[in-house]
Amino acid sequence: MPRRPIRPETADPLEEYLRNLTRRRFFGTVASTFGASLGATALGSILGSQAAASVATTDEASHVLENLSHYAPKAKRVIYMHMEGAPSQLDLFDYKPGLLDRYNEDLPDSIRQGQRITTMTSGQNRFPVAPSRFKFNRHANNEGGVMLSELLPHTGAMAGDICFIRSMHTNAINHEPGITFFQTGSEQPGRPSFGSWMSYGLGSENSDLPSFVVMISQGYGNMQALSARFWGSGFLPSEHQGCKLRAGRDAVLYLRNPDGVSREDRRRMLNLASAINEEEYARSGDAETMARIAQHEMAYRMQMSVPELTDISTEPDHVLSMYGDDVRTPGTFAANCLQARRLAERGVRFIQLYMRGWDAHGNLPSEIRKQCKAVDQGQAALLKDLKQRGMLEDTLVLWAGEFGRTVYCQGALTPTNYGRDHHPRCFSLWLAGGGVKPGISYGRTDDFSYNIVENPVSVHDLHATMLHLMGMDHEQLTYRHQGRDYRLTDVHGNVVRDILA
Repeated sequence: MPRRPIRPETADPLEEYLRNLTRRRFFGTVASTFGASLGATALGSILGSQAAASVATTDEASHVLENLSHYAPKAKRVIYMHMEGAPSQLDLFDYKPGLLDRYNEDLPDSIRQGQRITTMTSGQNRFPVAPSRFKFNRHANNEGGVMLSELLPHTGAMAGDICFIRSMHTNAINHEPGITFFQTGSEQPGRPSFGSWMSYGLGSENSDLPSFVVMISQGYGNMQALSARFWGSGFLPSEHQGCKLRAGRDAVLYLRNPDGVSREDRRRMLNLASAINEEEYARSGDAETMARIAQHEMAYRMQMSVPELTDISTEPDHVLSMYGDDVRTPGTFAANCLQARRLAERGVRFIQLYMRGWDAHGNLPSEIRKQCKAVDQGQAALLKDLKQRGMLEDTLVLWAGEFGRTVYCQGALTPTNYGRDHHPRCFSLWLAGGGVKPGISYGRTDDFSYNIVENPVSVHDLHATMLHLMGMDHEQLTYRHQGRDYRLTDVHGNVVRDILA
């Protein structure tokens, strides 16, 4: 018997609208009969429930709460570190020592196979092979050792807990569609982000914090624009969008009360706004009015929870030292890694860290050194910290960019400098914890790190696998929009079972 979808089959939009409208009028009639707002009472109960704190208050959302999982989940939460700009797999993870003998040779046509390339290199007369300038060192793992760049010594020390995938591929060749595809499962804007799907499907474990939180760190190389739609909720109810935590005094904009406004004043204002929104919902049946109430209530609770979250003065010195000196500077990648652990401890479902600056079209050796120095110790400390606290086993950690980098040089190749163009055909990423096999490498590329020769993994496959580890069948986590059932993996994706513990 096929499983029921997480979201039930719904009648046409008009029928759904009329049902909600009738339901709302019923509550209003009963409330007037008994001289109290039954709707407000129900809302208070919903907002006080941890499981329902970030889930819409419609009938469909209630169904979500009844079907949190299709399987026993291996992971309760995700920490996703997105390296915006696409790190070079050749200089970090995909060891190709044979390229040293091919320095400055033209990339063979048999390898390129007529692949489309960007306009940044399409006018080049040559495609000279550019071997990595960095040494690779062997680090212990469950397969007897893995070769990683000298630029990542701290990450290498955690290799026994990491699953490296060297056979990723994507559809997109440019940053904007590439990042959009990785975040939403579609190259076209407008779809819900991965974190929003997680929030919608599983809700929150903490009623005082959002179920989906985003933090951004500035890098040292060419930085692509970051759009808020990368963590947007698309057509899902808006309370499932990511909440961005900022560095500095105001971690969330407009969260503090203005001077002269007390917390009691704020409570009275919210009560009035909620009453107005209740009336609007009774009139229109628009579920977004209920989402506004949920968001206002969340912001009110966050006035107390966020200052406590962002205050690291209670962290022991040995923990701060593990993350490195940058951890004391708000907004750095190390500081955000520590905040990620603190958010995970507090039950936040999906935590996303963006590190900008990996777009190395030129001057790659200098830029990648700075980028790796900024992320290496912090991300390794995050894994170690989670493991020491017994949290790594149920926290799924992902480190990835939107695509890879070419083996050939963009522009002039010199003995000390080179750049690399975008490469969607193959790239590397890593996973840790949350039901993934530790200490393994999966997939293989050819001698040029240009084509995949073993165990290809698509972005849809990755999403399907991560949802599986969170206890959800990617084909069943759906939402009906404009007459169609949508899902994160669209009509694609297979669980990569070989990497499951």
